[in-house]
Amino acid sequence: MSEAVHDILSDWRLPLWLTLSIASTALVYLRGWVAIRRTRRAQFTTLRLLSFLSGLGVLWLAIGSPMDGFADALLSAHMVEHLLLMSAVPPLLLMGLPVVPLLRGLPKILRRWIAGPLLRLSFLRRLGHWLVSPIMAWLAMNVTFLAWHFPVPYCFALEDEGWHVVEHLCFLGTSILFWWCIVRPWPASTHLRNWGILIYLIAADVVNTVLSGFLSFCGKPVYRCYVDRPNSFNVLPLEDQVLGAAIMWVIGSVAFLVPAMLVTVRLLRPARLT
Repeated sequence: MSEAVHDILSDWRLPLWLTLSIASTALVYLRGWVAIRRTRRAQFTTLRLLSFLSGLGVLWLAIGSPMDGFADALLSAHMVEHLLLMSAVPPLLLMGLPVVPLLRGLPKILRRWIAGPLLRLSFLRRLGHWLVSPIMAWLAMNVTFLAWHFPVPYCFALEDEGWHVVEHLCFLGTSILFWWCIVRPWPASTHLRNWGILIYLIAADVVNTVLSGFLSFCGKPVYRCYVDRPNSFNVLPLEDQVLGAAIMWVIGSVAFLVPAMLVTVRLLRPARLT
């Protein structure tokens, strides 16, 4: 196994463009955070900054570090990668209240001639509101999640680097929409924070449970790409599949149910004060 790890580490190369993109986003956010903190110090705390930067760090860890090589070899590692992209990165980024700091952090010429005019387009604003409506956001993430875990698209993405990038973008983008409805980062309205969000979270956990349970108990390898291309870790494909499903089942459920408990506590708090 140590030889397999050595092979993956030796084949790893720093993804320059990805690293530069993530670093540039961090610098833009930091610049905007410093600017807006002058007037909203209580809102834009150091914890907000650390949350956003941690989200970017986890994003790089998932798809820029040697973990991506392990994900190509092991289904279980691939599931960890997907969990990071869908359940860790989006809430960390959104807890940083990124909208205004990212806009404020852009160079003035970009804000005036590109970002500003785009944000004033009414159809783009309507599209944005539609995308972060609970029904649309829930469907976008869960349909994407299921679709990419069908055997044909899953193996196709695993064997084609370009489509693997598309898969990651689909997971990340739709998960940001999903978690947006839960976090509702300023300046978004918080009026949608109600008991319906519990159904929203629990229904997503049901989808995760169904897929994880199927992969755990179907009794045969679902993804032929792992059978046709045995890994160098000497792990049987079915054992790897069951491990990956267990990781997705347990950690994925925690990612949905812990926010559900926190939402419940927050919604009950006003009733206790009255």
